[in-house]
Amino acid sequence: MRDAECIFCKIAAGEIPSKTIYEDEQFRVIMDISPATKGHALILPKEHYANLYEIPEEVAADAMKLAKKLAKKMTDALQCDGFNLIQNNGEVAGQTVFHFHMHLIPRYKNDGNEDKLCWNHVELSEEELEEIHQKLIK
Repeated sequence: MRDAECIFCKIAAGEIPSKTIYEDEQFRVIMDISPATKGHALILPKEHYANLYEIPEEVAADAMKLAKKLAKKMTDALQCDGFNLIQNNGEVAGQTVFHFHMHLIPRYKNDGNEDKLCWNHVELSEEELEEIHQKLIK
C-alpha cells in the first residue's frame, strides 16, 4: 500500500526523479539530496510503513540484508573509512519523513561529522538499571 501524500512513496514509485543506485521489487535506494557525507543514500521500501513499528518483520529483515550488501559495495567504491547505518523513529528521534527509511552514511576521517551522529550518555543508578531491566524482560 502507498500513501498518496508521502514524498518517499512518490520517489520509491519513480514518480519523482532521484539518483537511484539500486532498485528491486521491494526497495529503491537513492542518493540523499541533503547528504551528511559523500555517498549518503537512503533505502526506501516501495510500500508505505511510517516507521519501524509498522514495517513487517520480513521487510525489515530484507532492508537490513540490503543495507549490509550496499554498505560493502559503497565502502569498496568510495573508499570510506567507516560506515553509519541509521534508522530514526518518531520526531524526537530525528525522523522528519514518516516513511520507514534507512540512512547509509559512508564515513571518512576528518569528514566534519566526528562529533555528530552520537549522543550524550546518562548515568543511571544500579536501582534504575534494575528497574529498566525488569520492565524489559517481562
